Amino acid sequence: MEKVIRLSTPLSEQDVVSLRAGDRVLLSGGLITARDAAHKRLAERIEKDEPLPTDLRGQVIYYVGPTPPKPGQVIGSAGPTTSYRLDPYTPALFAQGLRGTIGKGRRSPEVIEALKRYKAVYFGATGGAAALLSTCITAVEVIAYEDLGTEAMRWLTVKDFPLIVINDCLGNDLYEQGMAKYRR
Repeated sequence: MEKVIRLSTPLSEQDVVSLRAGDRVLLSGGLITARDAAHKRLAERIEKDEPLPTDLRGQVIYYVGPTPPKPGQVIGSAGPTTSYRLDPYTPALFAQGLRGTIGKGRRSPEVIEALKRYKAVYFGATGGAAALLSTCITAVEVIAYEDLGTEAMRWLTVKDFPLIVINDCLGNDLYEQGMAKYRR
């Protein structure tokens, strides 16, 4: 059986450098949620050299807009959103110390280069499994941009959140590796 790597946030450079595309990871600790509108606001603050609403050093952003919780739950469904929409903002966030992102789908060449430059990682979460993923979330707190509703920035406390490394800090790409197997 394939080895599963257990990591906790905040991620260190050493944590990230040890990961390779295709590695399975169970992540525990805190995740920051942010989608399109929050990323736009973060980019504006960076451009104006204003402080960000939270320290990104060593952190991981999960591209998710969770649904409201049902009674007795801490969060509703919490599945990943498509990552490429956030690519224009991502290199600047890595420059702020962000160590990883979680989403689904491919990343741009600019993001791949930023992963290498800033020693960061892109994790994939299973799309279509939002209800299952939400069971790994033990606490939720809005940390910024509450006016954005589901797109507000949140702090999620997670335990054994299942991920796979899509792009590592060496430029390896799990999607490319998978396709290469069928080109032979």
